[in-house]
Amino acid sequence: MISAVETPGLDPAKIDAVLDLFKSAGHTHVNPPILQPADVFLDLTGEDIRRRLFLTSGTDGVDLCLRPDFTIPVCRHHLALQKASLPAAYCYNGPVFRQRPDGLGEIPQLGAESLGRNDIAEADADVLALSVNALETFGVSSNTIRIGDETLFAAVLTGLELPSVWRRRLRDLFGETDKLSAAIGRMAGGASSDDESRDVRLGFLSALEGADPTAAHAVVEDLLSIAGIAAVGGRTPSEIADRFLEQAALASGAHGHDKAAETLTAYLSLKADGANATDALNSFAQKYQLDLDAPIAAFEQRLAAVENKGIDRTRLTFAAEFGRRLDYYSGFVFEIHAASDAVEGPLVGGGRYDKLLTLLGAEHKVPSIGFSMWLDRIAASIEANS
Repeated sequence: MISAVETPGLDPAKIDAVLDLFKSAGHTHVNPPILQPADVFLDLTGEDIRRRLFLTSGTDGVDLCLRPDFTIPVCRHHLALQKASLPAAYCYNGPVFRQRPDGLGEIPQLGAESLGRNDIAEADADVLALSVNALETFGVSSNTIRIGDETLFAAVLTGLELPSVWRRRLRDLFGETDKLSAAIGRMAGGASSDDESRDVRLGFLSALEGADPTAAHAVVEDLLSIAGIAAVGGRTPSEIADRFLEQAALASGAHGHDKAAETLTAYLSLKADGANATDALNSFAQKYQLDLDAPIAAFEQRLAAVENKGIDRTRLTFAAEFGRRLDYYSGFVFEIHAASDAVEGPLVGGGRYDKLLTLLGAEHKVPSIGFSMWLDRIAASIEANS
């Protein structure tokens, strides 16, 4: 039996039982190092995470951090194995570390990852069902399941008459509803901020727009050099220049896309239970004359697979706006929340991250999906219902 890391408020025997459940489903227990290279997380999750990391340095000067999650360390563990084969499945139990406004920032987690399965719908259903069974093993059966799918949003974007720079920008913002809505409003010609610094920046971007790309690129690099800036957030001056030119294109193209904005706003407002979600998506596609047949068929295939695992469709709530604000997430995402409002945040969070292993150095795309369980929240949920 795998030895469980104890969590206040949870019976250690139940933690062991959940780990045994994972093991019986084919997941090998791993315990990646607590200290991880900080640049991996900064590169893959963005500079926003820096303020949440516990950072330190090695004797060689390399920036290190306490692991803020398990998914990236587990994938790095897999890639480091000399004879790693696919498909592969792993489970884990231990703390992750994130700066919090209250509390110590040491968060106990359990979870499971599935790498390399090509039967996408079945893999999605298996992982969701495993997380539901794990919660039931803890004695938590009254909950709500929220699902989303970035492939649908990407397909909607593809069907719209938008410049590629806007498609890229909107997809980058998927998962951050407020920022995405603001960008859509600006794209449709909404009023911009009257903040003076913003006006100056937009003026600079407007000056760049329409200039010879090579010359504009050189101007930005020269300005960074004069300012003594060698890199920002791991980006080179050349990459920063590319970002400035993209912003210039965005600034100049923030008008004339009312129809696209209307379509995206309508899509992001879609909500339906699992029994009616496919019909809602088909109705949307028909109304806005979009070819979404393939992603909707894949969505329905997943729902059928989930139903075959014994999870009634009506337990699922589809929200078109729901996604993860991380580039390596690529499709299906889910969260399981306590039925009561006594616990803030999801008890379980999971999703598909088909891009991650390639970004970490894998030679070929590796379809992957997993989930993490927040044991402190599960303990609070059990206490609230006792």
